[in-house]
Amino acid sequence: MALVEMVMPKMGESVMEGTILQWLKAVGDEIEEDEPVLEVATDKVDTEVPATHAGVLKEVLAQEGDVVQVGQTIAIISTDGDAPADAPASQPEAAPATVAAVEQTIAQAQVATANNNGTERLNAPATGRFYSPLVLNIAKTEGIPMTELEYVPGTGSDNRVTKKDILAYVANRQTNGGGVAVQATQPTQVATKPTPVATSGKPAASSKPSAPATVSYSGAHDVIEMDRMRKMIAQRMVDSKRISPHVTTFVEADVTNIVMWRNKVKKEFQQKHGEKITFTPIFIEAIAKTLGDFPLVNSSIEGENIIVKKDINIGMATALPSGNLIVPVIKNADQMNLLGLAKRVNDLANRARNNKLNPDELSGGTYTMSNIGGFGNEMGTPILVQPQVGILAIGAIKKKPVVIETPTGDVIGIRHMMFMSHAYDHRIVDGALGGGFVRRVADYLEAFDVDTVI
Repeated sequence: MALVEMVMPKMGESVMEGTILQWLKAVGDEIEEDEPVLEVATDKVDTEVPATHAGVLKEVLAQEGDVVQVGQTIAIISTDGDAPADAPASQPEAAPATVAAVEQTIAQAQVATANNNGTERLNAPATGRFYSPLVLNIAKTEGIPMTELEYVPGTGSDNRVTKKDILAYVANRQTNGGGVAVQATQPTQVATKPTPVATSGKPAASSKPSAPATVSYSGAHDVIEMDRMRKMIAQRMVDSKRISPHVTTFVEADVTNIVMWRNKVKKEFQQKHGEKITFTPIFIEAIAKTLGDFPLVNSSIEGENIIVKKDINIGMATALPSGNLIVPVIKNADQMNLLGLAKRVNDLANRARNNKLNPDELSGGTYTMSNIGGFGNEMGTPILVQPQVGILAIGAIKKKPVVIETPTGDVIGIRHMMFMSHAYDHRIVDGALGGGFVRRVADYLEAFDVDTVI
C-alpha cells in the first residue's frame, strides 16, 4: 500500500501557519489530484487546499479548528486506490474513548444549555477563544455581535467555533425567532457534586493556583479581543516601525484633468465594460512609471545589501468589511495599460472584500499604495510594508482656489487638488530621492491627457 503524507502548504509570503476550517472530503473518499480537500484560514486569506496526489483519503491528522504549522502533516493519502478495510483511528466515531475526551464531553454537556427561544448557548462566555476569519465574517453577516458569539458552543480544538458550529447556530437562531439576549449579570451557576479535597496543615487558599491580577478600568467600557488578523497586523506594524526609520514627504498635485476625464468617460466605460472606472488605476499607472524612473525605491534591504527589484509589483491596501486591512498585489503593473489596470484593480478589490483572493495574489509586492482619500482624509503618514522601502498614501480630492500661471499673467481659479504622502525607509532612501519620487508621481498625474481613450 503506497501511503503519501499531505502537508500544510505555504500559502503566501511570511505565512507560517493556518487554521483548518472544514474538511471537504471524509476518510475513505476517493480524491483526484488537485481536487480541493479542505479549507484553510490564514491571517491573509481563506482558501481551499488541493490534494497533492490522487487516491483515497486514508487518515485525517488535523481536525477542524486546529492551528497547523506550514510543513506539518495533515492527512495520509493511499495512492493504490483501495479504501482501507477498517475505519481509521482518526475517525471520531471509531476512536477509543480517552479520559480527556470523556471529560471534554461532560464539560460541554454541563455548560451547554437552551435559552428561551431554543437556541443552544454556553452558560458562561468563552472569552479569549480564537475565531477564524470565516466564522467572524459569517457572524458579521448574520448580525451576531462578539458578546453573543462568545456564547456559541464550539466543537473544534480548544472549544473553537467551526464553520459547522456557526451555521448550525445561525439556523437555530433564525428558526427560533432571533438571537440570544446575553445578560450582563453573572449567569446562574450549575450545581455540581463537591469534590473531596485532601486535608493538609497549610491554609486552604494556598492549594489553589494564584489567579492573574485583575486589570481595573475606570468608567463604562467594552473589552474587545483582537481577532487573528488584527493581531498579525498589529505585530507587523510594530515590527516595521522598529526595523525602518520612517520619513514622510508631502506633495500637493493638481488632478483637475483626471477628474474631468473620468467624469467624461465613466458612463461609457461602465456600459462598454460592465464595471466602474475609478481613480486608482490612474494612480497606479503613474506610480509604476515613477518606479521605472527611480528604481532604488523599488527595492528592499537584506543585511547590508540593497536588493533592487526588476519586477514592479504594486500592492493596493484594501479595507475589509471586518475593519481589517489586506494588500492584494498587481504583478508587473508597468506592463499593463490603463484598461488592464482598471480591470485588475476592480477584480482584486471585489474578491478581497469577499475573501476570494488566492495566496499568490497577496505576496511579492515591491511597493504599496494606500488610498486614504476614500475615507475623506487629506494626508497621512503610512507605515511601510516590510521589506519594501516605500509606500504612497493618496489623499482626498478637494476643490480649492489656486493661483494659475498664464501667458497673460496669474489668475485665481478653482482646481481639483490632492495631497500625496510618501513614506520611505531612510536607511537607503534620502530626502532628495524620496521627495523627488513623489514629485514625479505628481508630474505624471498633472500631465494626464484629457483625450485619453480607454
